[in-house]
Amino acid sequence: MMPPLFFLFVLIFCFQTALANDVETQRLKDLDAYWAEVSRTVREGDFEGYKATCHEKGVLVSGNKKTSYPLSKALARWKKDFTATKTGKTKAKVEFRFSQRFSDETTAHETGIFLYSFTDLEGNWKQEYVNFQALLLKGKDGWKIMMEYQQSRSTKDEWDTLATET
Repeated sequence: MMPPLFFLFVLIFCFQTALANDVETQRLKDLDAYWAEVSRTVREGDFEGYKATCHEKGVLVSGNKKTSYPLSKALARWKKDFTATKTGKTKAKVEFRFSQRFSDETTAHETGIFLYSFTDLEGNWKQEYVNFQALLLKGKDGWKIMMEYQQSRSTKDEWDTLATET
């Protein structure tokens, strides 16, 4: 017969494992909510809402252009696109799929592909698939992107291999 102490250790281990899984599940839900908010702001042309998802000292890294610069400069450049969407001159949306998601209580590193779809001034839809990595920090006001690394162009086939959408 097994000693009662052994069963206590097994019970504690099972409880800790279940608790860790619950915490990780909740963290992924919170991160999914973050990406859903990013998608909403792009779709609605909500520049201030999008800006609120970014860390004030955030960095944008471009693999295609082989450069990095403050996210605030990118935001200034993108503002006209948000305004065009908000006023109905264009439409835009962004979707995310992930291949890796690492996180703890206050940091997250997410790797995947985003699909940015938009209309030109004639109303024709265009699509850009981009391999990306994101480094996020969680503070008192929630998750914020600290670093967005737009690595390279991707393809629809690569997009389709990533099974889940957020």
